[in-house]
Amino acid sequence: MADEKVRDEAMQIIGMFQILPKLVVFDLDYTLWPFYCECRSKRQMPSLYPQAKGVVIALKEKGIQMAIASRSPTSDIANTFIDKLNINSFFVAKEIFSSWSHKTEHFQKIHTRTGVPFTDMLFFDDEDRNIKSVSKMGVTSILVGNGVTLGALRQGLTEFSQNKNTIEKNKQVWRNKYSGKAASSETDKD
Repeated sequence: MADEKVRDEAMQIIGMFQILPKLVVFDLDYTLWPFYCECRSKRQMPSLYPQAKGVVIALKEKGIQMAIASRSPTSDIANTFIDKLNINSFFVAKEIFSSWSHKTEHFQKIHTRTGVPFTDMLFFDDEDRNIKSVSKMGVTSILVGNGVTLGALRQGLTEFSQNKNTIEKNKQVWRNKYSGKAASSETDKD
């Protein structure tokens, strides 16, 4: 029942935005679930943060692709937990491996697998170093304090829309600036 209520609220939030990401990427530890999976056993039953599943369900229902980028050294435990939580089918890509790259390598692989440009991605993570490095790639990145929540979703979609609008305005300025020069130089030749 709680997942449905959160899903309904998430659907309303998503519906407020005209510009949506093509791909939403989640970290696992302390983003979708409240623990480090390497500190757990495969035999345990994991749980997600209270609003995480409702948010994920709403994104799926809105047709927004999702992926996972996790630096977990125990991908076997992470994948077992994803299966136990019945959320495996929600993700078009899962990059779960230990790395010192602050997730840039994960995002390169996700981009290669999905073809989605970095500027069309929204990312949620609990570590500032990952947010900073992935943001430099052009991904809208949101730092979460207590997992994925409706507030984090609203913040993410707001920042994503603002970033996309800025990109489009910059493209228009560039087009006007350089297409005008090209046109004037051609008329100078006549």
